[in-house]
Amino acid sequence: MFAIFRKLAWFFKLRWKTYTLAIGGLISCAILSAIIPLLIGQTVDQMAKGSLTSSSLLKYITLLLLIGLLMYGLRYMWRTNLFTNSTILESILRNKLYDHFTKMDQTFYGKYRTGDLMAHATNDLAALRFVAGGGILTLTDALSITIVTLFSMVILIDWKLTLYTIIPFPLLIFVSRYLGQWINKYFTESLRAFSKMNDHVQESVAGMTVIKAFGEEKEDHQDFIKATDNVVAKNRKVHLVNSAYSPIINLITGLTYVLTIIFGSYFVSKGRISIGQLIAYFSYLGNMTWPLLAVGRLVNTMERGNASYDRVTELLAQEASVNNPVDGINNLVFQNLSVHIDQFTYPNTKEPSLKDIHFELSQGQTLGIVGKTGSGKTTLLNCLVRLYDIDQGNILFDQHDLTKIDLTYLREHVGYIPQTNLLFSTSIRENVRFGKPLMSQNQIEHFTQIADIHQDILGFTEGYDTEVGERGVSLSGGQKQRISIARTLAMQPQILLMDDALSAVDARTEQAILSKLKAERESGISIIATHRLSSVMHADEIIVLEEGEITERGNHQELLALNGWYANMFTQQQLEEKLGGGESEEK
Repeated sequence: MFAIFRKLAWFFKLRWKTYTLAIGGLISCAILSAIIPLLIGQTVDQMAKGSLTSSSLLKYITLLLLIGLLMYGLRYMWRTNLFTNSTILESILRNKLYDHFTKMDQTFYGKYRTGDLMAHATNDLAALRFVAGGGILTLTDALSITIVTLFSMVILIDWKLTLYTIIPFPLLIFVSRYLGQWINKYFTESLRAFSKMNDHVQESVAGMTVIKAFGEEKEDHQDFIKATDNVVAKNRKVHLVNSAYSPIINLITGLTYVLTIIFGSYFVSKGRISIGQLIAYFSYLGNMTWPLLAVGRLVNTMERGNASYDRVTELLAQEASVNNPVDGINNLVFQNLSVHIDQFTYPNTKEPSLKDIHFELSQGQTLGIVGKTGSGKTTLLNCLVRLYDIDQGNILFDQHDLTKIDLTYLREHVGYIPQTNLLFSTSIRENVRFGKPLMSQNQIEHFTQIADIHQDILGFTEGYDTEVGERGVSLSGGQKQRISIARTLAMQPQILLMDDALSAVDARTEQAILSKLKAERESGISIIATHRLSSVMHADEIIVLEEGEITERGNHQELLALNGWYANMFTQQQLEEKLGGGESEEK
């Protein structure tokens, strides 16, 4: 049960001064609280003897008031120290988690779902915060009160009476150890259930448009009810175990009072103790009620903390499959790109996703990558920006292996526009200058003009200050896509990777953007992966992928002459465009 304190020893060492003050305050309060029953007992004895004077009564009242004021100050001191520490622990662990999340690669995010990660960052950290605050409070308070009170009962009242009346206490130790095991088990299950519910909520909110489009609101709601019912069922088991403590504690407390009445009355009748001492003893028993109740709370807190700490450390122990090299290269000019991928296989899959991919590019050249859905276009771009490491072969920038280049430096100079156009819940201006926060308005407008979105932005009431909403919900698909293009161009990358980045714009807009891009990037390397062949017609070289392999390659005219997949698809798309009158941007 107390293993959690060993696991958090690093934090207790870090904050040992404030914990020492807090624990010292708690122990001092326990000592002062033991004086109160003694003063009450002495007052009763003097009243029984008829020797209580007004001056004596005033003295006792003054002492009680002084003790109360001193305890108030001590309580304020230990509360501020303890709960400040617990908040600091939560903050440290939250920062560690977030830092860990930013360093993890795609493999990690394929293993852990968003809802599960959010549960770690909320429920688990809250449980650990309570251990570092309420847990230390409960343990120290219960121990100090128990030790001081038992010492007072033995020394100041009667050791035999104390011995006879605490006979039921060992039962509590046995029960705590037994029930603690079940709390750990059930609480871990409840956390997993909560994570699954979080996953469902996150997916449903993000995909609400699809849910409504398919008329699946009721079915989705039913799935959510099942998830919440599972959380309730798991938590009910935790509460059932917790609920067993109170009756047991009440039983032990009741037995203690019965034994005190029996033996206390007998000792008073024999003159072994006075009436005042018996009343003081009952007051001490009242002080012992909190430690008894605290045992149940402490077991619950410790076991929850153990389960949560194990979940958090398991997460932090996950290692990225793509690691930043020590002393990575950070002085390249990215004039040449040489790709020789013999094989790449996704984690937990058997079949290779890329095989025998070879090409070379120099400054000013553009490569087009086309192929059916699932042919490996996105996978290839992911490998070029090192979201995954290839199994066999190498990727060279200026004759330097990709794995030897500093990751931050690489991604600052290799701009990637992914298929998913994620915009942040802020203004258009802040989204465009996301990678260059100090960029001027003139520079921002320069890149939005290249992306052919400047005039659209001016048409908004708030212009560049327009809030795009969560994930850019207030914008059309084409607008989001063009702002994403502007954001990447604003980084002024030496190498530009575009993954179907023009799929949501019409043919006229597509050609306008490509024309401006060509003029802007005369000395840069560009790689365009797309299903729309008109996007790569003017590329220096085009490769056709099928099941992760190159099946055709050449420029536009050469591929048409081959009369293969490219030629057939180009003819089909040209016909579709003529019949459809161009594609609509609002996708």
